[in-house]
Amino acid sequence: MKSTKAFLQKINMPAGDDYTLADSNKRFSDGAQYRFEIPGIQGPSTMEALLEALEQYKLTIHRITQTKGIMMLTDQEIERMVALAKQSQTELVLAIGPRAVNDTSASVNTPEGQRMGYRLRGQDQIVRAIEEVKRASAFGCYSFLVYDEGSLWVFNEARKHAEIPAECRFKISAHTGHGNPCSAKLLESIGANSFNPVRDIQLQMMASIRQAIDIPLDLHTENPASTGGFIRHYEVPEMIRVSAPIYLKTGGSVAKTHSWDTSSADAKNRVKQVSLVKRVIDAYYPEATASPKGSIK
Repeated sequence: MKSTKAFLQKINMPAGDDYTLADSNKRFSDGAQYRFEIPGIQGPSTMEALLEALEQYKLTIHRITQTKGIMMLTDQEIERMVALAKQSQTELVLAIGPRAVNDTSASVNTPEGQRMGYRLRGQDQIVRAIEEVKRASAFGCYSFLVYDEGSLWVFNEARKHAEIPAECRFKISAHTGHGNPCSAKLLESIGANSFNPVRDIQLQMMASIRQAIDIPLDLHTENPASTGGFIRHYEVPEMIRVSAPIYLKTGGSVAKTHSWDTSSADAKNRVKQVSLVKRVIDAYYPEATASPKGSIK
């Protein structure tokens, strides 16, 4: 294996997983190591409840992610969510759709078809995905959750050619199923602005991915029951140390599934989970630096 590892190092890739768990010296543009993200906020009423709970807990989060898809929102709902994001100085990420589970193919619902995840089938779906970005950006949302590598590439090309706004940013979902430095490098090279690896990725794997890319990692501190249901709060200080810059995706354990229709009560419980993670950081890595309110780039 020595020659293979030497080759990987020659092309600026890690020779293997980083069991030394080296400190990451990379940071967000504001110098911070970590930010909080709450996923699964599917509409404006739930978003309002979430923001109210954040005020009660006196917590700052930096990103709110909707996962069901732009196509599931009315124009008025998008406008309201964009307004709430601006008011709270929080980044709003809307999910791209249509996707496999909304398509006319039954393949995704079979054991074999599940391997396709939420990827797009056919070029018409690519056209529709670009239309989703155009629609949401017209209302002032410029951050998007992407489930398909080909669509990421074409979104990046559209951004270069001014078919969509230059300020559009693309976050890669864990549902694309990537979890190694080479995949991360590929995604970064075709336009990803942040990368969410598979949920059960271990610390030494995070550390090796961090060596390969500069964009932020989006890492789950916990998960819905459908994707393992595990809670990793005590690992968070080490996640920050080896993976910065990092978005801590928190609150997922409140949901049963990825696109869970979060209620107002669920939203408040997601905020409570953020408070629990923040307690662990303050106790075990108090010197870790978080972005201030309003740092959304």
